[in-house]
Amino acid sequence: MWYLDANATEPLRPAARDAAIAALESLGNPSSVHQAGRAARRILEDSRERVAQHLKATPQQIVFTSGATEANALAIHALGAGRPILIGSTEHDAVRAAAPGAVAIPVDRNGLVDPARLNTLLAAHPDALVCLMAANNETGVLHDIAAAAEICAAHAALLHVDAAQAAGRLPADWLALGAVSFAISGHKLGGPMGAGALILNSKEVTPLIRGGGQERGWRGGTPALPAIAGLAAALGEPYDAAKIASYRDEIEAFCIGLGAIVAGRRAPRLPNTMCLAMPGLKADTQLIGLDLAGIAVSAGAACSSGKVAASHVLTAMGWSDLAGNAIRVSLPWNAAADLVPAFTAAYETVISRAARHPQKVTG
Repeated sequence: MWYLDANATEPLRPAARDAAIAALESLGNPSSVHQAGRAARRILEDSRERVAQHLKATPQQIVFTSGATEANALAIHALGAGRPILIGSTEHDAVRAAAPGAVAIPVDRNGLVDPARLNTLLAAHPDALVCLMAANNETGVLHDIAAAAEICAAHAALLHVDAAQAAGRLPADWLALGAVSFAISGHKLGGPMGAGALILNSKEVTPLIRGGGQERGWRGGTPALPAIAGLAAALGEPYDAAKIASYRDEIEAFCIGLGAIVAGRRAPRLPNTMCLAMPGLKADTQLIGLDLAGIAVSAGAACSSGKVAASHVLTAMGWSDLAGNAIRVSLPWNAAADLVPAFTAAYETVISRAARHPQKVTG
């Protein structure tokens, strides 16, 4: 199988596997005061220091969570109380669900927030919490976080960044750029599933999950030590963005030649991500055809309980006519050159087969 669904989850990094196994062999609970508990606590705090170092934060600003979904929810719960909440119209469903009734920030046809429009919205909703993802999970489009933070500061607004797709792939210092918090996810950067973190430049936090006082009272519950250790190890691994972007560009050029449209192609993007929309050909038909050829891709976000549905991201970008025809191809950190001919051959076969057997349109 050719695995091209890294935005759903990256393949496990060897260093992350080793760190997780070592933590699994630790006997104690990090909250226990005996020798075994202290050894487990060292693993936890060493991981916190490594994450802080890589993300240019302090260990005291790191709150470990179960993943980016919880980290985003904690940020919105802790920082959004009593404030208007504005979210990008292409945000992940985890952010959308955590902020019901939020004001949507429109994006243009390239998937980018218009700074002038954000400024106008904040003038009408001062002192707001703004939630804006660093990189879109479906298109890879990168928002200008520095520009957004500057606008937020002018209106005394707070900026939270969902950095789940960007962390580990692009170097960035989101706190220095002006964000008050940002969320990451371990398995999106080659760590095990089950751990994430909220990096929070604030001392006042109302916990979303209460419990035994773990994470300085910010997040209750015994930490998933193996997943956290794996997250910290994965975050420090190298990422060859230039090589992966070259594979992406080769695939895109070929698919465009077959008639595909690449959403967000004219915007800055992640090096590994492409959203391919084929007019007249449903996403599930493409996905199934590629799967039968041994190519694993997805249609939009993979977090939606296995559903294949029209993309709200493309709809927000003004591509509603293609929202049900798009697949996401996201190359993994260990991508090799031979995936390019493997994918293009399979994709061409799917397209040619569809041309011989056109889909019936009903409704």
